[in-house]
Amino acid sequence: MRKPIILALLAAVALPSMASAQSLREARESQRDVREAQRDVREAQRYGDRRDVREAREDLRDARREARGDWRDYRQSHRDVFRRPAYVGPRGYAYRPVTPGYRFAPAYYSSRYVIADPARYRLPRPSGYNRWVRYGNDVVLVNARTGRVVEVHNRFFW
Repeated sequence: MRKPIILALLAAVALPSMASAQSLREARESQRDVREAQRDVREAQRYGDRRDVREAREDLRDARREARGDWRDYRQSHRDVFRRPAYVGPRGYAYRPVTPGYRFAPAYYSSRYVIADPARYRLPRPSGYNRWVRYGNDVVLVNARTGRVVEVHNRFFW
């Protein structure tokens, strides 16, 4: 009688970790598919005709859609990672939704608001002077030299 109970307990402990590992693997495979589709688009633009380019772009769009779905599944299954303490903005400023091109005051992208480990949230690694910044419950990619918003993910944190 003890053996089935122990096996059931082991299965209950092991299955959730295997499911999250599968989710991470799926996310990595989806990102690899996106990179391959981008490479196919470049090759079609360089060597193919219009129909080849159109098909390659459709494949890229599908790959991005699948990667976004995998990321949403990861986010849903790891809700505790995306639950953060209340946001307190810089003194004297109020939250307003922003779009790419908006210019932030330097107080908004100071070290207090920068996301130090974007891989934890499955965000792409910023390049150059770009930084991922928490702004309310949103995540914003900001160019630290100019203060311009490059990309916005609304309602990112719970």
